[in-house]
This record gives sequence, C-alpha cells and structure tokens, in this order.
Amino acid sequence: MAERGSTNSGSSLKAYADLCRLAGPWCTAYVDAGTGTVDTLEAGDVRPGNVRAQLEAQGATAADMDAMEQALKPAAGVPAPVSRYVLVHQGRAVLNEVLPGRQVLPERVLVSPVPDLLPVVKHRPGEFPYVVAEVSREHGEIRLYRAGAGGPAAVQEVEGETEHVHKFHGGGWSELRFQHHTEDVWRRNADEVAGEIDRVARASGARLIVLAGDIRARGLVRDQLSDASRALVSEVDSHTHTAGADSANLEDQVNQRVAELWAAGQQDVMDRLAVQEGQGNPESAVGIGAVVHALQQAQAEVLILDDAALSERTLLALDAEPWVALGEEETLAAGILGKVPAPAALLRAAALTDAEVLLVPGPVLPDGADAAAVLRWSTGPQVPES
Repeated sequence: MAERGSTNSGSSLKAYADLCRLAGPWCTAYVDAGTGTVDTLEAGDVRPGNVRAQLEAQGATAADMDAMEQALKPAAGVPAPVSRYVLVHQGRAVLNEVLPGRQVLPERVLVSPVPDLLPVVKHRPGEFPYVVAEVSREHGEIRLYRAGAGGPAAVQEVEGETEHVHKFHGGGWSELRFQHHTEDVWRRNADEVAGEIDRVARASGARLIVLAGDIRARGLVRDQLSDASRALVSEVDSHTHTAGADSANLEDQVNQRVAELWAAGQQDVMDRLAVQEGQGNPESAVGIGAVVHALQQAQAEVLILDDAALSERTLLALDAEPWVALGEEETLAAGILGKVPAPAALLRAAALTDAEVLLVPGPVLPDGADAAAVLRWSTGPQVPES
C-alpha cells in the first residue's frame, strides 16, 4: 500500500533524531524560568545551584554540572510565566530553550540514558508554522510563526515603490494618466510582496497565511499569490500599521484561526483511528504492546499518547534499531541503554522513525488504552499486551 503523507497535526520530532542516537548519560532540566518579579528574580539566582546539587546526587559528571549551571543562569527581560528546558550531553548544553507559558509538567531534573523530550512536546503540541502578512499599497511585513513558540521566528520587510502611490485628483487626461500609473505601482508592489509570501510559506511548510492590512492591497496581493499559497489564505480586517490601530485585535483573530485549524487536524487523526477500529487488517495500533511493535518497524505515522497514564510505566531504550522494547527478548542485536519512563522511550523512538506525536488528555483512546498509533501501512494480527 502507498505510504500516506504527513498529517501535519502533531509534533514532529525529526529535528531531535540525531541527538536521540547519541549514547548517554543525558542531563535534563525542566524548570520555571520567569524573571518578572522580585521573587522570581531571587529564585532564578539560586536555581542553577539547586539544579547542580540534584544532578550531583544522581551521579552527573562535573563537566555536565558545569554546563547545566551555566545554561540556567537567569535570562534578563524574560517575563513570567515561562519555563526553561535544557539538555546537556558530554559537558555541553546541546539544547537550551525558553518555553513560553506556565509549566505543564512538574519540575524535573534528572540524569538518564536517553533525552526526555516530553516537556518540549507538551509545550509545543503541534508543528504548525503559519504566516501573518500585513500589507499596504507600498509596503509589506511578513512574519513567520510556529504555534506555541512565542514571538515570530522570522520577519521580512518588503518596501515597494512610493512615488505616485497615491492617486492624483487634477481632472482630465492628467488625472486618468496618473491613476493608471498609480495602479501599476500598486500592482508591482503587490507582486513583490506576494512573491516574498510565497517564498516564506513554501520554505516553512506553512499551513495558514493570514492576510491583514489595507483592503485594496490585500486583494491585489491575494491575486498575485501562487495557487498553493492562495489556498491557505484567511483574510483579517485589521491594519495595525495605521494610527490608533489595535494589534490585540489582529492577534486575537490570528489565534482563533490557528486554533480552529489545529483542532481540525487533531480531530482528523482521531477520526482516522476510529475508522480503523474493528477492521480485519487495520492501519492502526492500540495498546502499548501494539504501539511498541509498530515503532520497532518504523510503521507508526502518528504516535498518540496519554502521557499521564504512562508515567509509571517503563520500557527498554536501545542503542540501535529497533530503538525500543517491552522486554529483553525483543532487543534483537541492539544493546540496552536502560529502563526509562515509557513516554521518554516512545518519544525517542518516534523521533528516530520520523513519526509525528499527538498527546491526548485522559481516556479518549479506544478500549481505555494509554497509547495508539495511526500506521503507514496495515498491520497483521493484534499484538497482545505485555
């Protein structure tokens, strides 16, 4: 059977695959990092030392503790609520990310055989790049965002022609000639802005393009976009570059459109899972045993987890394919890195097999399962739970 395309509805961990191949130990810290008040400033000052002490108690090396302590120094000007996620490997902080929003998991500081990616996935539950373009008849500001990541990932300014950008009201042939010239300038400017929107959307894999600004300019830019970009456009009647404009109104409308598309994508995954229930050779796996088996074969397209339900369960993390196992009899020729919490083991296997991840809250999976997967190809008889 032909392989399906990506759903773009869950988190893609492909960027972490190379890290996941490296043997541990790994030092992970997921802590509050706000510095917006006197209390949080004081907490930020003592946090690096506290984390160091916790790592030392777990047997971390001096080089790893030094790297972690340095990475956790307070970031000036970062307002609460905000969290920080740091991964240290062989004396170097290979990841040091500020995660906007309140902590979504209890603080964790640990030394483990594999990196624990759960905090990142919880803060960024979907890979959802989108573009917001504010346009006028002579200018365009194009901002690329990734949902859940705070401010814009990139900003592009396009400055068009400004001479004769406003129509001339002199009457007669002169007025008509200037009007034609002005409209030509608008179209050239719109074509330049549209070209840049196309480029940013194509390079980022954007799933939504929000077009805001001057109503005439929006129409001109929309008409000049490629067919692929035009299919992603949602227009917003807001122009924050005009005097007295409210940027919060634009932000609210953008957030609403992102949330609607995001939810629709996740519902599509759950619908695909439901359709497979009861099929003879389903393109789905339900239950931890079936899911591990699918990941071992790189068969999982979307891994669906109730991470809270799996928090007390452990799996074997392996140093080579099949990367994860329920027991020693499944390790094939791979070495065992250690017994690790099931969410960390499953997310690592997802990163290494290019599976997307969708976290679900509570008992929404079939038969009360705590893990499931939508598969790239149909499976055989169901694997019993281990």
